Amino acid sequence: MREPNMDKLNELVGKLVGDLGAAMTGAGILLGDRLGLYKAMGDGTPMTSAEIAKKAGLHERYVREWLSSQAASGYIDYQADKNTFSLSPEQAMAFAEEGSPAFFAGAFDIVQATYLDEPKVAEAFRTGKGVGWHDHSKCLFSGTERFFRPGYNANLVPNWIPALDGVEAKLKAGARVADVGCGHGASTIVMAQAYPKSEFFGFDYHVPSIERAKVLAKEGGVGDRIKFAQASAKDFPAQSYDLVAFFDCLHDMGDPVGAGKHVKQTLAKDGTWMIVEPFAHDTLKDNLNPVGRVYYAASTFICTPASLSQEVALGLGAQAGERRLRQVATEAGFSRFRRATETPFNMIFEARA
Repeated sequence: MREPNMDKLNELVGKLVGDLGAAMTGAGILLGDRLGLYKAMGDGTPMTSAEIAKKAGLHERYVREWLSSQAASGYIDYQADKNTFSLSPEQAMAFAEEGSPAFFAGAFDIVQATYLDEPKVAEAFRTGKGVGWHDHSKCLFSGTERFFRPGYNANLVPNWIPALDGVEAKLKAGARVADVGCGHGASTIVMAQAYPKSEFFGFDYHVPSIERAKVLAKEGGVGDRIKFAQASAKDFPAQSYDLVAFFDCLHDMGDPVGAGKHVKQTLAKDGTWMIVEPFAHDTLKDNLNPVGRVYYAASTFICTPASLSQEVALGLGAQAGERRLRQVATEAGFSRFRRATETPFNMIFEARA
């Protein structure tokens, strides 16, 4: 048996204690989100556990223990002198205000799906087969929409589209836009609300997601200006689109090159393929950071199994990086490819024939 370095061992155990607390507290975030506890505390008023329980319509003893856990994690504030709890403005943005650009509670629906679906992924490790998007637990679908929507709300119209050559002007004047792999339609709805003269089409192979997108579009006041339909990235209808957008989905596809070839056939003259992908550098060593940690984990349980469940099964993974994505676009027949802009979580690429 090799002798361990005790200092390094203690450092590792300390890290594991922190990660164990985070993993357990993730379930607490789900509870607080679903039971309305964060929203009950959203105005920042310090309250006792009894006051919070009454406001949320819940049992005080359970609420008290949940509050203690959240305070130990630093997700809520505790005033020891008055035995009260509150949310700071920053905490409220992360947990209580679903429309905020920093809203994070929805991401833990995705975390729950990784635990629920671990047996399916473990079997895929043994067999080499994939796990399709449709094979995952329902919380993955809603969690993905809630996790990515804040970023789309904050960046899509103010920053990403203006970074594309000539696209914003086309959308303002009236363009045809396809949102491929649209899921619950968060990105499609944001664009339709911002550009009332344009016509939008949302496509996804997952029928339940398409049905949910129709409901959310109606609630968002744009149900009459978006046509959602079931279709894959390689067979969605060709209608001479001015913009075809792939939001956080190209790396999930088994045949991204084939999808790109189909996009090229569907674009109008001087049309644009907008590709939004998780932020990543080109090498593993440069992705060993907190963002890479999240994306590699998600890719292990969701993205790579999804790709391996499809034809070609290229398995790009969620940390493919610009070099690999450029290769995909080039092999699909696009002669121009550039990184238009980026955020800490996303890279936005523009491809043209």
